[in-house]
Amino acid sequence: MLIATTHKNTDFDGLASVIAATLLYPDCVGVVPKMTNRNVGQFLSTHKTAFNLILPHEIPHNDVKKLVVVDTDQWHRLDRMEKLAGQQDLEIDLWDHHMTGTGDIEPTWSCKEQIGSTVTLFVREMQKRQMTLKPLDSTVMLIGLYEDTGHLSYPSTTAEDARAAAYLLDNRADLNVAAFFLNPPYEENQKEILFEMMKETEKFTINGNTIGFNTITLDKKVTNLAAIVNMYRKIVNVDALFVIFTNDNRNTIIGRSGSENIHIGQAMAILGGGGHAGAGSAAVKCSEMSPQQIKELIVAGLTSNKTESARISDIMSFPVISVTPSTSMRDVQTLMATKKIRGVMVMEDDKIHGIIVLWDLKRVKKEQHWEHPVKAFMARDIITIDPGTSPSIAAGIMIERDVGYLPVLENNKVIGIVTRTDVLTYYYDLLPE
Repeated sequence: MLIATTHKNTDFDGLASVIAATLLYPDCVGVVPKMTNRNVGQFLSTHKTAFNLILPHEIPHNDVKKLVVVDTDQWHRLDRMEKLAGQQDLEIDLWDHHMTGTGDIEPTWSCKEQIGSTVTLFVREMQKRQMTLKPLDSTVMLIGLYEDTGHLSYPSTTAEDARAAAYLLDNRADLNVAAFFLNPPYEENQKEILFEMMKETEKFTINGNTIGFNTITLDKKVTNLAAIVNMYRKIVNVDALFVIFTNDNRNTIIGRSGSENIHIGQAMAILGGGGHAGAGSAAVKCSEMSPQQIKELIVAGLTSNKTESARISDIMSFPVISVTPSTSMRDVQTLMATKKIRGVMVMEDDKIHGIIVLWDLKRVKKEQHWEHPVKAFMARDIITIDPGTSPSIAAGIMIERDVGYLPVLENNKVIGIVTRTDVLTYYYDLLPE
């Protein structure tokens, strides 16, 4: 068995490097420590099933023949790897950009250089192999690179870090996703603006989408207003948010969207600004237009835009693969392996009894349990969804309820199933070329 792992309190450089190792090493399984930074934990809560990752307690240590250690060179910083530390025949590859000289891991092979991030070392090898990455892989690696280099601004940043970022962007890394996980507003004046916005948000329903508006008067300069708007849209739970920041002579409008049906760049173009689907801005002199007039113009523009958006029926999988409640766990395991799927519906006479997913198989601890019926292990609290629901709403349900599968029902009959992977694939495939 080949595994890759990183340090406790995992940051994005560590997580991204583990994921990079699973791409470079055939059959490599990533092991993420139980303790992670908060933003890493938030990322994994919505993306964990998209990668080949497990937790430290799930490792059969006696089966491990090779260990890939990333972003650290110290045994005590690894999570539950003590059994491997004394294993004589263990092959160890080490990738690290820290040059403190205090490490006690003695690798068989190492790539250790003073550079901005460990991700950059992996990107170098990927470029040599002329690999093409999936957008999601590129995105998490870009987040790791940006986090450890301060968006390429730290003194430790090298030219190769910048070239690595360019490679990841060439492979469709999403800067909007990166900004969300890396740029929460921390400064005191930013918090003041955020709290001011929370006092009152005017909401409209336009073409089935909830639109929020805020008008904030600024009496001093506040940096990174876009990050505040981006965060507040998620806090206030609207599909799109427009905030008009006004001072003595200028209105600055910043918009953010989480819906494929609302194109912020097009809305800002009406005001002489611009942007893309998810983000945009404009500036209008106070003498030319008041905040109220700006709001009315945006609302009118959005109301006239009736562009159709994708629905769950467009991205769901069908026909649905199912088993009866009496099917043995061994047969379920064989079915998943044969069909290369991560989840199976448990049904009888068109009635949903539950669902069994790949993670549930790890609950089978004893050999005789494989002969037990699936109804003993399946999840029974099933959330279903309508085929006309938008992917953004499905994603919200998955995040809020921490589920990865939503059966699609029409006239009380299962017609398909949408998974977390389906939703992620839909959004990441929409990234600009």
